[in-house]
Amino acid sequence: MHSQLASLTAIPDHHTYGPQPDRMVLRGWFTQSNTITRGILKNLQSGQESVPQRDILNPPLWEFGHLTWFHEFWVQRKGQEARPSLLADADYLFNSSDIAHADRWKITLPELSTLLDYNQRVVNQTLTLLNHSLSPEDTYFIQLAIFHQDMHNEAFAYMWQTLGYARPFEPYSKKNCLTSASNSYIDFSESVFLAGSQTNTGFLFDNEKWQHPIHLNPFSISSHAVSNADYLEFVKAGVLGSEMPAHWKCEGGCWYQRTFNEWIELDMLGSLRHISYQDALRYCDWRGVRLPTEHEMTFMMSQDIQKWQSSDVWEWTSSAFLPFPGFSTDPYVDYSQPWFDGTYQVLKGWSAYTPERLRRPALRNFYQPHRSDHFCGFRTCLL
Repeated sequence: MHSQLASLTAIPDHHTYGPQPDRMVLRGWFTQSNTITRGILKNLQSGQESVPQRDILNPPLWEFGHLTWFHEFWVQRKGQEARPSLLADADYLFNSSDIAHADRWKITLPELSTLLDYNQRVVNQTLTLLNHSLSPEDTYFIQLAIFHQDMHNEAFAYMWQTLGYARPFEPYSKKNCLTSASNSYIDFSESVFLAGSQTNTGFLFDNEKWQHPIHLNPFSISSHAVSNADYLEFVKAGVLGSEMPAHWKCEGGCWYQRTFNEWIELDMLGSLRHISYQDALRYCDWRGVRLPTEHEMTFMMSQDIQKWQSSDVWEWTSSAFLPFPGFSTDPYVDYSQPWFDGTYQVLKGWSAYTPERLRRPALRNFYQPHRSDHFCGFRTCLL
């Protein structure tokens, strides 16, 4: 049995993630997400399906096949390998738990037309399922598959940014700039708040289990994320480790940043993006501030939005990605558990390419500290 499977009877938590969304809401989410995915693949230019083998990339056709397989495997096959896939060899080709990253460039993938047909057949089966009453398990797996596809759509976006391809789809939000050049700090007094998630509050991922009290010392956190202007000061200071981001350039005294396949003038009020955790730490050392902890970010995000400004980038925290007290895996075992090794950092918030349905204070994103390819930035706390 593959490592990502767990006994559904032994892990009943996912049956309690209500209240369940209406079937028409699920249909709308699924249609929106899958339409975006199919559009990305259909708009590939000749040769763009071949990408260099790098740790931060995936072959686009493999990524498309994987997310279709994932949906079929959990929604229609209920995680049971004994139930055959609609596509021959799909379990061998597209199970990310079994196929090594480097091997995704070595295998012979089906043609795009075959994958589009496979995707449409999976879509048709789920749309039929959505015509009928759903069990809590059906609803859970449909949401899991939709959110998984949302995440892969965002991955397509930042992969296209890395490769310099044209923008793959329009962002969900376009307010990636600050309302003011001044960055004020919000003071929070000592408090105890409940981190994590609990049952009967809607869908959650297993790394949010379970809700537990956290004591917070007083802290002061910036009202918005570090801006391009803020980071440009750091670059111009010329201190060790203050090299300009790879997607920036300076020509004729003007600064530019690459957004997908276009070079545009650097928006000084725009939120800094594509910055690694390591570079964030260097900036903080230079500025005499620090990164917030995961819990400080979660607490801030739980407050009135008028007190703080979203940045439309995922924001690094100083917290390692580790399990909460009482953690247990949900059916998709490999979503969180393999990454609790202390080498990943938690990011909070969302990016412009994250749909509203995934924008929750409790959601925990995580990446390795050297990664800067995703839409990531940071805000700071006073020492």
